[in-house]
Amino acid sequence: VQFQRRKSTTKMGKGGQTQVKAKPATDSTLNKNVWKSPYNPLDPKAPELPSKGEIKAAIPAECFKRSLIRSLGFVVRDSIMAAALVYVTNMYLSTDVPENMLSTDGLVWVLGWGNYAFWQGTILTGHWVLAHECGHGAFSDSQTINDIVGFILHQLLLVPYFAWQYTHAKHHRRTNNLIDGESHVPSTGEENGVGPNKERLGAYAVLHESMGDGPFAIFEIFTHLALGWPIYLMGFASTGRNGFDGKPLEGDIADHFRPGSRMFPSKMSAKITLSTIFIFIVLGGLCKLSLDHGFLTVALWYGFPYMFTNAWLVLYTWLQHTDPSVPHYGEKEWNWVKGALSTIDRPYGIFCFFHHKIGSTHVAHHLFHEMPFYNADKATAAIKEFLEPKGLYNYDPTPWWKAMWRIAKTCHYVEGTEGVQYFKSLGDIPLAKDKKKGE
Repeated sequence: VQFQRRKSTTKMGKGGQTQVKAKPATDSTLNKNVWKSPYNPLDPKAPELPSKGEIKAAIPAECFKRSLIRSLGFVVRDSIMAAALVYVTNMYLSTDVPENMLSTDGLVWVLGWGNYAFWQGTILTGHWVLAHECGHGAFSDSQTINDIVGFILHQLLLVPYFAWQYTHAKHHRRTNNLIDGESHVPSTGEENGVGPNKERLGAYAVLHESMGDGPFAIFEIFTHLALGWPIYLMGFASTGRNGFDGKPLEGDIADHFRPGSRMFPSKMSAKITLSTIFIFIVLGGLCKLSLDHGFLTVALWYGFPYMFTNAWLVLYTWLQHTDPSVPHYGEKEWNWVKGALSTIDRPYGIFCFFHHKIGSTHVAHHLFHEMPFYNADKATAAIKEFLEPKGLYNYDPTPWWKAMWRIAKTCHYVEGTEGVQYFKSLGDIPLAKDKKKGE
């Protein structure tokens, strides 16, 4: 997660020239046993991309049918699981801190509440995904019902629903666009402190050298999962380079809370205001509960699970669009199909049940976001059958935790914002101390 403001220039690289076509990751970054995307747009033999209509024609029509009753059933299912976990936890654990934290009681208390936080956060991510369905119009045929349900579910999780809905739609419209994309838009080497001759001039390049590969990867994971979501909502990291009007942000803070944020056109002002007001109402309710019952009590029951929910949603967005072998595109190279097909499906095991398969069917979701998640398995099978023979379907079988570690170590920056770009690793930049020795 980058905390500095983006620069509007698209020039960088040796002599100040944009690196228009970066080479895909090599075996120094990815060994032969690691998954690599089959599609390389720089390959002269790269297949011709199908149109969105051609892909849709390969999917059974029933996959696009939405059912309000079925969708509400999943809200009820997830809510029952959350309530049951609260009930069981309340039976066996107290919010009072044990007198001796080094005792068996202290260990049970820490492990018990840690277990509750992880699993409650995991369950609540299901609610988050269902609100996400609402934002896309996939929950039911009525957008009014979608917005009511989505607003309630997201606002209770401190998500400004209408603000998120607008920017997330842009994320789908401009996936893997280096200039006008939204959320997890790669930063350049220059923004990371890499000089035109691969010098480590400052920022993350210097931090990486001082920490080393492994600790820096841990730092990347922590900043993404623990801090990434609130920092993104506040407009300090991971946003695109342009405002809603297509003009460079020029250092402006593009947050999700102000009606005047350059994220949003003026027609969105009322909805942005409504979302922000309800965020403060929920925060006010949490503060009142904290004053009445103690801040630790509220943190244990709500705060820590909330952090795990945030971690999950950032993890999904990060892993579904990031890999050293998956391209990002400048404005002249980008088109919608290229962006959508840069999405990656991954296996998440048991968490697919809790999270409504958002990570294992993400390609289908990015192609047709209005499709309900409970039909996405069937659609994914059809998409795979159509795209895989063409070398256009991305499925990485690597377990998600291993993929997260690999990405944290190898996906740090791109060389520029034009042409076709691939993630590069700060680990491949010569160390400043070694350069000095050679001088």
